[in-house]
Amino acid sequence: MNNLLLLIICFIAGMLLHRAGRMPAHAPATLNSFIIHVSLPALTLLYIHDLKLTGDVFLMAAMAWINFALAAGFFWFIGRWLKLPRGTVGALVLTGGLGNTSFVGLPMIEAYYGQDGIVSGIIIDQLGSFLVLSTLGITVAGLYSSGCPTPGEIVRRIVFFPPFIAMLVALALIPLDYAPWFTSLLKRMGDTLAPLALVSVGFQLRLGHLAGNRRNLAIGLCFKLLFVPLVIYLLYVQLLGAHGQATRVTLFEAAMPPMITAAIIAAEHDLDPDLSTLMVAVGILISFATLGGWWWILRGV
Repeated sequence: MNNLLLLIICFIAGMLLHRAGRMPAHAPATLNSFIIHVSLPALTLLYIHDLKLTGDVFLMAAMAWINFALAAGFFWFIGRWLKLPRGTVGALVLTGGLGNTSFVGLPMIEAYYGQDGIVSGIIIDQLGSFLVLSTLGITVAGLYSSGCPTPGEIVRRIVFFPPFIAMLVALALIPLDYAPWFTSLLKRMGDTLAPLALVSVGFQLRLGHLAGNRRNLAIGLCFKLLFVPLVIYLLYVQLLGAHGQATRVTLFEAAMPPMITAAIIAAEHDLDPDLSTLMVAVGILISFATLGGWWWILRGV
């Protein structure tokens, strides 16, 4: 619960800092750059290095890839139907296709399922959400921002994405033990992600932006908070017959609100930053209610 309180306080702090004029207008860009170049690589080096593979890993990791594939198809169709701008479609694919499986997901897993569920959450986040963001997410951001990047440009964006580089380094270092001081350093650096990200989102939130984004916001959040977990439930439980704690945590993670980092990537590629910020901010607020509902539904799984 302390983690959830931290998220709320930092989100409100970002809003208050904007209203008080205590930070320059370009502050979110600086915060976002620090997150991508320092915070995320540190967490990647820390958690990928210690991942332990189990029999349920494939299904847990696959959830995030399925989520993104559903989002890419669904919002492409919605974009054509409603004649949405390319930037708006790209923003919806990124924020609707990537869940906040870490900085909202892990605290919520601990609150509802206890410490035993944290390992499953880390696997889902690192082998699922994070890898999707580092590969497909960056690719989609490039496609919708610049129109038609060459395959070489897409590969360069992925290869030079700092968290992706950190993931490769972490995999290479798995045979080696980290020194205690290095582990502590990575944790302290990684701990900056959640507060800085929420301050950035809160700072950029403009309630006035709701007026022109209500329809797209409603479509995006209904997809992410209701449709995606329902499809994953039908696929995993009804079709594949999966059950148990790992399955419950996976389905619970599927119901998480949009990923903060996905909104940051969308903003950096100028993909409807207002809608991207609203998807994260409003999604987090609504998810406190919807996640409770999904936990109740998943009790018998």
